Amino acid sequence: MPGPGRHALREARSAWSGGGPVPEDAVPSESSAAAPSAAAPSTAKGVDKPAGAAAGPGDATVVPPAVPAYLHNQLPEHLRRQQWEQWQAHQQRQRQNAQPPAWRAGVRPAAPARARAASLWAVLATALVSGLFLGEGLGANLLIVAVPAALAAFFAAQAAGRRVRPWTLVWGLGGLALLAIPALRDAGWPTFLALVSALALGSLALHGSRTWTGVLIGSLGIVGSVIPGIAWGWRSLRERADGSRDRWGPAVRTAAIAAALLVVFGALFASADAAFAELLGKLVPEAEVSDGPWRILLFALGLIGALAAARTAAAPHQWDKAKIAPGRERGRMEWALPLIVLNLLFAAFIAVQLTVLLGGYEKVLEVTGLERAEYARQGFWQLLWATLLTLVVITFAKRWAPRSSARDTVLVRSVLGVLCLLTLVVVASALRRMDLYVEHYGLTRLRVSVTAMEIWLGVVIVLIMAAGVFGGRWLPRAVAGSAAIAVLAFGFLSPDALVADRNVARFEEQKVIDVAYFQDLSADAVPALNTLPEPQRTCALRGIAKDLDEKSPWYATSRSEQRAVDILAAHPLDPAVLSCGGLDPGDSGEYGR
Repeated sequence: MPGPGRHALREARSAWSGGGPVPEDAVPSESSAAAPSAAAPSTAKGVDKPAGAAAGPGDATVVPPAVPAYLHNQLPEHLRRQQWEQWQAHQQRQRQNAQPPAWRAGVRPAAPARARAASLWAVLATALVSGLFLGEGLGANLLIVAVPAALAAFFAAQAAGRRVRPWTLVWGLGGLALLAIPALRDAGWPTFLALVSALALGSLALHGSRTWTGVLIGSLGIVGSVIPGIAWGWRSLRERADGSRDRWGPAVRTAAIAAALLVVFGALFASADAAFAELLGKLVPEAEVSDGPWRILLFALGLIGALAAARTAAAPHQWDKAKIAPGRERGRMEWALPLIVLNLLFAAFIAVQLTVLLGGYEKVLEVTGLERAEYARQGFWQLLWATLLTLVVITFAKRWAPRSSARDTVLVRSVLGVLCLLTLVVVASALRRMDLYVEHYGLTRLRVSVTAMEIWLGVVIVLIMAAGVFGGRWLPRAVAGSAAIAVLAFGFLSPDALVADRNVARFEEQKVIDVAYFQDLSADAVPALNTLPEPQRTCALRGIAKDLDEKSPWYATSRSEQRAVDILAAHPLDPAVLSCGGLDPGDSGEYGR
């Protein structure tokens, strides 16, 4: 009966089959095969790496060895090295044959070139102004920070050979216009929307996207450049420092001497003239030791943000090249029948709405038992959701639409066109209901916001209809541009100012006003509320005036805040109004006892 040594002998010979005959000295004897060495590995994680062999990326891969582990260490050194080289070649072929997912093909950017000195200086300037000007609030300081950051991105793109295209200018200038909203308006919600939209437009300007995938992902793409931007900036700084050590010394000495001269002579001139000292105090940010950690954090955020922008401009991801497979084409009846049924439902609803819009409110209210304001409030939110869901339906219907022939194209345009047209009537009905509700209960921030949202959704539907007629290559950028314009208009008009104007006009007509609601409004509402009679004026402005008592530097003060301060300085609040708790609609208020 053959012993285990013969089985091991056959295993060793078969492991080397296909690679030439196995030398006799490469096969252990029966005695050695029958008694494996104690030093031989017992794991099956892979072949043993010979001494002196380079580390390979496939070292950690779990694979069965070509030769049993208890025999491998008994092979001669040159055969073990040969087996290791064959394994490395096999791993290399696997890596070469591995393909990225189809949607990522061509997306990854090329390695960026070394940053220019101008980009690095602009990044440093962004970090400095961020640490100095962003600590006390938001205002014109955002524009001050955005200018050097934009220059850093421009210099990086110029070094990479990228040209400025028309849409790049559109997105860039639009982002700067959005950053002007905090400098003009005091309301927090429009400022937040403006900041988010400005970041998205800046990212689009750096990526240059034009497809749906490019616009949606490219608007957030700058976030993915934060870590690569830090590594790119550090590497560029080290390379430049190694090649120009002789020039860094004079540059540092020059900057230190200039700073020392400004501090010394600025202090002398400030002590010599009070007017100059006051001007200098307004222009130069105040820095205290206790603010050190906060200033350092803002410095770091400015540095990281500017590096991310410059790194994206130097080598952006090509999100337009992301390939998303189209949806499976459906049959005409399978695709069109549900949409036709939906169109009929929309038509039936709109027929009822036209009756109401043409003056049939009394009959509808008599049947439903609701008041007019309750009827309006009950329907607006449902119609808003119906508009949103219609856009979702159009998106998926377009993905699965039949597209094999010209008849299919006509069918798709007809069915979706009718659905978009009916949805516009639903938008008009929702806006009419909101108008009725505001007429009865007054205007609030929430009602302004959702009305603006409904109007923008109507604009998007109009753009979709135009794309169905003229082609849709421009549609992604048009939708993104319309969103930016909506945020810009929302900020410039100021919802707080609209709320104050509408409620003051309602008070003049109906002598009804809720002065408690105005306590949380921003300084944008002061011009309209200042026209109220006393004691309503003092009660409405008391909360806003309290917030304005906190002084902010010029770069963190909006135009609305400064205007409100001037108005209240010229027309102080009435000190005779001690309490507003009993001020009901039409009440004269409680004056001092």
